Amino acid sequence: MDVTVANLEAFADAWNSHDAEALMSFMTDDCVFEASAGPDVCGNSYIGREAVQAGFSEVWKMFPDAQWRRPHHFVCGSRGVSEWTFTGTRADGSRVEVNGCDVFTFREGKIAVKNSYRKNRPPLSAT
Repeated sequence: MDVTVANLEAFADAWNSHDAEALMSFMTDDCVFEASAGPDVCGNSYIGREAVQAGFSEVWKMFPDAQWRRPHHFVCGSRGVSEWTFTGTRADGSRVEVNGCDVFTFREGKIAVKNSYRKNRPPLSAT
């Protein structure tokens, strides 16, 4: 079973719904999430289902209104990419709006690695 653009569309919908359980249904048991921010060269790295789900949930804690808009996806064999515009508001009211992408590695019809990248733009002032 191959991952398709339709799978990535459903994955994006689960992100925008803030549905961690739905997201995890797309991931392998030994999945890896490399976040776009963190102290390491790869950002924060979360390994395994429990850690990945916690990493996904951290995003919504930091940005309770997080959305990934205007997604575009493509799949080529065992790799894929989703491009999007991220928007979110921090607790202090500052807003983030940046373009980014996820680079995926697939295995056995699921996402084995989600490596996230986004532009580094200063937060927008609260309005």
